[in-house]
Amino acid sequence: MARDPHIVVFDLGGVLIDWNPRHLYRQHFAEEEAMERFLAEVVSPAWNHRLDEGRTFGEAVAELIETHPEHAYLIRMYFDRWLEMIGGPIQPTVDVLERLHARGTPLWAITNWSGETFPLVRDDPDYAFLGLFRDIYVSGDLRLAKPGEAIFRHALESMPATAEACLFIDDSAANVATARRLGMHAHRFTDAATLEVDLQRLGLLP
Repeated sequence: MARDPHIVVFDLGGVLIDWNPRHLYRQHFAEEEAMERFLAEVVSPAWNHRLDEGRTFGEAVAELIETHPEHAYLIRMYFDRWLEMIGGPIQPTVDVLERLHARGTPLWAITNWSGETFPLVRDDPDYAFLGLFRDIYVSGDLRLAKPGEAIFRHALESMPATAEACLFIDDSAANVATARRLGMHAHRFTDAATLEVDLQRLGLLP
């Protein structure tokens, strides 16, 4: 690409916020293998993705209980005790975010997150750093989810910004691939230290 980016677009879950259903379900399974099977086959990533796309918890939970009545109690807690899936801010990345903000870097976020549960985090003072973003594009509200191109296009048009002006940061390889296909710079997040090196390479941090 001809120019380095000057805008940074963050994913939230797995990058800035530690969301993992295991934080909740480890309390309710004696064996790790049984928990992993439940997470893969019952409250599966595909099932959760439909929540990210805007499906209501009420509908999704009721349908899943009908299919798996033996797990009704565990399925209900996916919504009723959803906050217990949150492990807190990923502080090293929050520190990077705050340094970018202090330098005047324009910051946005694109997140796959249910519109029903995102307010529980957004309004929590422990996540006050979310206020550093000029806007947060929430898949559940928009009914558009990564890795589909539509949510990226919506964000770019709303900012407004060219794809080439943006660095997109996400822990999902599929989401990073979409960003690159649209012409954005992209960083596959693994840890804050590696991210910082890439930001320095691009001139976004000293």
